[in-house]
Amino acid sequence: MFHVKRELDLTAEHEGLVIGLFDKPEKFSGSLAKLDERFEGQLTELVKSGDISAKLKRISKVHSLGKTTAKRIWFVGLGKEKELSFDKLREAFGKLFKEVKGSKQEEVAVFVDSFTTDEWDGLDAAHALSEAMALATYEFNGYRQKSNEPEKKLTNLTIYSELFDQEDVQAALTVGYTFGKGTNSARTLVNTPGNLLTATDLAHYAAELGARYDFEVEILEKAEIEKLGMGAFLAVNKGSAEPPKMIVLKYQGKQEWKDVIGLVGKGITFDTGGYSIKTKAGIVGMKTDMGGAAAVLGAMEIIGEMRPEQNVVAVIPSTDNMISAGAFKPDDVITSMSGKTIEVLNTDAEGRLVLADALTYAKHHGANYLVDVATLTGGVITALGVHTTGAMTNYEPLYEQVLEASMESGEQMWQLPLFESEKERVRNSQVADLNNSPGREGHAIVAGAFIGEFAEGTPWVHLDIAGTATSSKAYDLGPSGATGVMVRTLALFVERFEPMET
Repeated sequence: MFHVKRELDLTAEHEGLVIGLFDKPEKFSGSLAKLDERFEGQLTELVKSGDISAKLKRISKVHSLGKTTAKRIWFVGLGKEKELSFDKLREAFGKLFKEVKGSKQEEVAVFVDSFTTDEWDGLDAAHALSEAMALATYEFNGYRQKSNEPEKKLTNLTIYSELFDQEDVQAALTVGYTFGKGTNSARTLVNTPGNLLTATDLAHYAAELGARYDFEVEILEKAEIEKLGMGAFLAVNKGSAEPPKMIVLKYQGKQEWKDVIGLVGKGITFDTGGYSIKTKAGIVGMKTDMGGAAAVLGAMEIIGEMRPEQNVVAVIPSTDNMISAGAFKPDDVITSMSGKTIEVLNTDAEGRLVLADALTYAKHHGANYLVDVATLTGGVITALGVHTTGAMTNYEPLYEQVLEASMESGEQMWQLPLFESEKERVRNSQVADLNNSPGREGHAIVAGAFIGEFAEGTPWVHLDIAGTATSSKAYDLGPSGATGVMVRTLALFVERFEPMET
C-alpha cells in the first residue's frame, strides 16, 4: 500500500499529488519551487489570491492541465506553523482522505516533507498520514444489496521524503496504519447488529484474533462460569437464550509473568435494560453496548502487531441483557465471584455487574494493574457530553499514564472524583454488602465507585465511553456510527507503560 521514495519525482504519473501548505509569506522553495515553475508561477498566484488556501484543514484541488504528470494537485491547509499540533495534522489528513475517497481516486502521492515543522518531523507526519487514512476512509457497508459496479478505493500511496530515512518513514507509516486498522476493527464490531454478534460470535472473533497473534486464549462456558461462582455475571445472563462467555486473551511480552496489565471490556451485545426496561427510544442502538469489549479487542490487535515488551491479560464478560420468566429482577440479591453480595435495585445497571466479576477474574490471572472500559452510564453524557470520556481511578500514577496516552491519541478524557461519600452510597444496603444503583445523582460516579469495590487494592482506572463510543454525525476521522474510541489510547498506554511501586 505504501511506497516510500527518496526524491519528489515531478515526471511520475499520479492520479493526485498532495502538498502541505503553511500560512507563511515565503515563496515555494526546493522541490515545490520546481513544481511552481511547471505551472509558470501560477501556483504562487493562486495562493496569493486565496484560490489555494493555507487555512487549517482547508483542502484545495488544482487540475494540472498537462503541466505535470500528476493529474491533480491537492493542497492541504495547515495554518500557522507554530500552532499546528499532531491532532490538527491528523485531522487535516483525515479531511484530505475523505475528499480523495469522494473523488474515487485509487492512488495518490504525498510529499511528506511539506508537512513538517520544527516540532513535527516527517516521521510524525507519516504516522499521522497513515493513521488518518485508515480512520477517515473507513465505512461500514451494512447489509444492503451490493451494486454490480466495481468499487474504487484508495489502495496505493507513494510517499516522497527527501529529508528522512526511507526505512524510518516506512516504519512510521506502518505503525500509524496499524493503529488505524485496530480502531476500525473495533468500529465494525460495534456497528454489527446484536443478532449477528452474540456472545458466542464475540468469543469466536477473540479466538481467531488469538490464533492470528499467538495469544493464549481461554473461553469460559456457562458451566465453568458457574463453577467459579461468577454470580453477578450469571445474573445478567439469566434472561437470555444465548449462553454467556467469559473471554480471556493473554499476551506475554516479558520473560516473566509480572507487571501484568489487565484490560477489561464490557461486552453486553444487546441491552434491553431487563425488567428495568429501557424506553422505546432508549433501546434503539443498544447493539453498541459492547463498545468496551470492542475497544479492548482492537487494542489487542494493535498489541499483536506491535509486540511490545509488556504483559497483558484482556478479560471480556459477554452476554446480552434480556427479559424472560427467568431473568433477574429488582430486589434480587446475588453473590459475586469476590464473595461480595449485591442487592439489585436496577437491572439496567448490568454493566457494572459483569465488570465486577471480570475484574476479579483479571486479578485471578495475575493482573497487577486494571483498566476497565465500558459504555456504562447515561450520566457521563450529562456530565461531559459526547466528546469526552469519563475517567475514575484509585491510583493517580496509573491514571496519569492512561491520560498521557489519551492525549497523544487525541481521545480526550476527564477525571471524575471518587470520594468516600460515593463509596458509602454504593455500600448502603439493608440486605447485602453493596447495592448496584444508589440513585440518579452523580450516576456516572457511583457506577464507577461500584466497580472500584472489586478493584479493591489493585491500581485501577475506569473509562466510561457511553458518550464517546458512537458519533451521530460524520467527522474528520470517520463516519457516523461507532468511533472505536479508546482503542488507540489503550494500545499506546500498553506500549509506553512503566511499572510502578504500589
